[in-house]
Amino acid sequence: MKSLLSTLALTTALTLPGLAMARPVTLTTELTNYGGDGAYFTLYVTDASGTYVGSLWMAGNNSRYYEHLSDWYRATGGDTAQVNGITGASVGAGRTLEITLDLADALFDAGYTLHIDAAAEDMRDSPNEVAVPLTTDGAATPVRGRRYIASFTYDM
Repeated sequence: MKSLLSTLALTTALTLPGLAMARPVTLTTELTNYGGDGAYFTLYVTDASGTYVGSLWMAGNNSRYYEHLSDWYRATGGDTAQVNGITGASVGAGRTLEITLDLADALFDAGYTLHIDAAAEDMRDSPNEVAVPLTTDGAATPVRGRRYIASFTYDM
C-alpha cells in the first residue's frame, strides 16, 4: 500500500504543473558494455531554473549506494522517500531498461529537463550522465550519455 501511495504522490506531483492531462511516455535507457557490475541510475526532473521537481525511476534498490548518484542525492538530501515504490533492480552492462510512465503534458515544451545520474560499483560515478530538455520535438531522438549510457530516448 505504501508503494502505491508513493507512486500516486509522484504521479500527482509531476502532473500538477498546470493541472494538465498526462500522457504515457516510454523511457528507454540502453547501457554500454562498460565491463562492470550492474549500474545504479536515477531519472529525475528539474524545472527551468534547475530546481528539483521529482524522481521518475531509480534503478538499484540498495539505498546505501544512492549517495553515488550525487546530483540527485544533493537535490533530494538523500531522501529515500523520493523513490519509494519506483525502484527496480540495477541494470547490467549492455542491457536496456524500458519503463512507461504517465507524465503531465505541462512538463513538455515548458523548460523542464530530464536528468540521469549513474554509478557502477568499483567504477567512477557519473552525475548528470544525461540531461535532455523535455520537448515534443525531442521525442524519439536518441541522446548519448557520458560514461555508462549508450543511448537514452523518450517516446510519446
